[in-house]
Amino acid sequence: MSENRRVVVTGMGAVTPVGNNVRDTWEGLKTGKNGVAPITLFDTSNYKAKLGAEVKNFDPSEYMERNEILRSDRYAQLAVAAAQQATEDSGIVGNVEPERFSVYLGTGIGGIITFENEHSKLIERGPRRVSPLFIPMMISNMAAGMVAIRYDCRGSAMPAVTACASGSNAIGEAARMIRHGYADAVISGGAEAAVSASAVAGFVNMQALSTSDDPDAASLPFDKRRGGFVIGEGAVVLILEEYEHAKSRGAKIYGEVCGYGSTCDAHHITAPHPEARGGARAMTDAMKEAGYAEKDVVYINAHGTGTPMNDAIETAAIKKALGENAARRAFVSSTKSMTGHMLGAAGAIEAMACILSLRDGIIPPTINLMEQDDACDLNCVPNKAVEADVTLALSNSLGFGGHNACLAFRKI
Repeated sequence: MSENRRVVVTGMGAVTPVGNNVRDTWEGLKTGKNGVAPITLFDTSNYKAKLGAEVKNFDPSEYMERNEILRSDRYAQLAVAAAQQATEDSGIVGNVEPERFSVYLGTGIGGIITFENEHSKLIERGPRRVSPLFIPMMISNMAAGMVAIRYDCRGSAMPAVTACASGSNAIGEAARMIRHGYADAVISGGAEAAVSASAVAGFVNMQALSTSDDPDAASLPFDKRRGGFVIGEGAVVLILEEYEHAKSRGAKIYGEVCGYGSTCDAHHITAPHPEARGGARAMTDAMKEAGYAEKDVVYINAHGTGTPMNDAIETAAIKKALGENAARRAFVSSTKSMTGHMLGAAGAIEAMACILSLRDGIIPPTINLMEQDDACDLNCVPNKAVEADVTLALSNSLGFGGHNACLAFRKI
C-alpha cells in the first residue's frame, strides 16, 4: 500500500456545550463562551459535583426519525447529528465508492444513560421489562454502525475506545487508513453523553471532578485554583479525504492532517507517567511526521483538563517534545475551560479548533485563567483569543489507561 497519500479535512459537524453547529461552536470558542452550568440531565441534590457542560436545546428529531430516536442512546444521537452536518458540509455522499468509504468514531464510555435506565428497570420491575434493544443501544460501536448504515459506508466501521483519547485516536487511525490506501474518505471524530448519575458519582468519588458551584471557577486549566475537570458531552465529526480525491471533485478543503502520534505510558490506570514520557513521545512522533521546523509558529490545543496532575505533567511533556525555548514560544490553550471535558469527544472538538485556528489565524483562549500555576508556565492564552499566523497546530489527548494521542495539522 502507498504511504504517500495526503489526508485533508473536507467537512465538519459539531453539537457541543457552546454551540449546536460548527459556526456557533467556533464563535463560542473564539469569544470565550463558558458552556459550564448546573447539571439538568439528572438530580444532583446528593452530589458534591453539581456542574456540567451539557449540550443545550438539542432536538434529535431534526436529524432522526422517531423510531430511530427510540432505538438509540443519546451519545449515538449526538454522533448522527454531527455526522449529518459534516457530510452535508463536505458533499462527500455520492462522490466516493461505498467500498472505499469508512467510519471511525470514538467514544470513551458509550451508552451509559441507556445502561442506567435499563438497569433501573431490571431492579425495580424485573428482567422482562428490560428492553430487547438494551445491548445494541449501549455498546460503544453503535454510533459508528448507525452512521455507516445511514451513509452506505461499506469499508471499515469501527470505534476508537481509548478513554479521553478516543476522538483523537479515531481521527489519527482514520488518517492512516487513507494514507495507506485502505479508504478514500472516512467519517471520523468522537461522541459522548456521560453526564449521568453513575458516571458523575464515579468520577467525583475518584476526586477527578471539580466540586465548585461557580461556573466561572470550575473548569480551570493551568490555574493554581484547579481542583478537577467538569464533565461535558457532545459530538464532533470530521470528513477526512484523500487529497487528490478531494481536489478532483472540487471539494472545499479546511486543512491537512499531517501528523499523528499514538503511545501508551504503560504506567498506571489513571495517573500519567511522572516524567511525561508517553505524552511527549506522542507529540514528537506527530511533529516528525508533520515536518516540524523551528521556524514554525505552533499552536497546541492542550489536553488541559484542570486536574492538578494532568496540567503540570502535560506542561512537562510539551517542554520535553519541543524543547524549553520553542515550548515558551508556542501558543498553548485549553478549550476545555469552555466546553468542559467531553471525554471521548474531546479530541474531536479540539481537532476542529486546531483546523479553524489555522484557517482564521485566531487562537482560542483558556478562560477563567486568573492565577496561572508556576508548574504550567507556558503561554496559555489567558481569557482572550489572540491573532497569530499559525503554521502548525497540535492537539493533545491523554486518556485513562495511559493512552496518549497527538494530531498535527497544517494549512493547505
